[in-house]
Amino acid sequence: MKRAYLDNAGTTAIHPEVIAEMARVMADIYGNPSSTHSFGRSAKVVLETSRKTIAALLNAEAREIIFTSGGTEANNFILRSAVKDLGVKRIISSRVEHHSVLTTLPQLAAEFGIKIDYINLTQGGFPDYRHLRQLLDEGIPTLVSLMYVNNETGVMADIERIGNMCREYNAYFHTDTVQAVGKTELDLKNLPVDFIVASAHKFHGPKGVGFAYIRKNIAVQPMIYGGEQEKGLRAGTEAIHQIAGMAKALELSYKNLNEEREHITGLKNYLFEQLDMHFAGYKVNGLNAQPSTQLFYNITNILLPFGEDKTAMILFHLDMLGVAVSRGSACQSGSVRPSHVLEQILPAEDIKKPSLRISFSHFNTREDIDLFIDALGKI
Repeated sequence: MKRAYLDNAGTTAIHPEVIAEMARVMADIYGNPSSTHSFGRSAKVVLETSRKTIAALLNAEAREIIFTSGGTEANNFILRSAVKDLGVKRIISSRVEHHSVLTTLPQLAAEFGIKIDYINLTQGGFPDYRHLRQLLDEGIPTLVSLMYVNNETGVMADIERIGNMCREYNAYFHTDTVQAVGKTELDLKNLPVDFIVASAHKFHGPKGVGFAYIRKNIAVQPMIYGGEQEKGLRAGTEAIHQIAGMAKALELSYKNLNEEREHITGLKNYLFEQLDMHFAGYKVNGLNAQPSTQLFYNITNILLPFGEDKTAMILFHLDMLGVAVSRGSACQSGSVRPSHVLEQILPAEDIKKPSLRISFSHFNTREDIDLFIDALGKI
């Protein structure tokens, strides 16, 4: 049976060159990077070369990159550190963030007594920048935590505008960039952001590794105590093969970015053409009009012109027909509850109807979309 993988916002296939690089490191460079002998020094070279490679691709400094197990850990580390170490008394966020932010905020409020404010959203789920300014104008020591690319709808926040606003009010700015790193240019020396996060498996690298960017001269304390790894901020022997794989994946992503972005944009437009032809009446969640440049190029979330009776089993039926898509965040994909993002942006009558997130990579082809359209027709 032919199969189509269209859930690349959940995870991506590891690039063959990344697999080869990881295998080489696992076979040849097995020393502990904290050891002083030649085996350890060889591992340390791989570690720090990977850090420099990642930093250079994002126009950051190597000392600003801290390796983690992924985006969830990095988000937790940054949010908690802002409260514990930076004097933050309030966090401003939104109700469409990733769960690693959403579930951490009330925990921090309970532990430290900080205030949590959620900004209003405009139609489609875009941040209400006027409301953000009103909140910042209250003069409370603040961290703003707003994601760059929404992982369910592809809605993009204007992080330069948000960052400049935060600078104006002396607030820290953290943005979850898990869906953006490796898929669009990020110039961290010139972007007004203090913290970003990344997860390698979102850009064709291995699972279980990512990084936090912490702007230099922002002093935070360890989240995991032990040895002096990662500048003392994250104890534990580094996973050299995963880190090397992540650096290789990011290098390949930016090397081929323009070509792959053009290919994926073409596929997304082809999807819309086919939906227009076969399923008139569908809607793109997060849009006022379709198609639009306001949404990130590799993610689309569509409300299908189907009845509520199709919602519960639609993913199962598509899977049986060889098509992998999702209803929203992979972290909640097994839940029968509606997407927390769609609950914020859709009218009540549409929440129970079937919506699907389709997300692309450069490995996808038009044949994948044809298979998806054909499978939908059978449902």
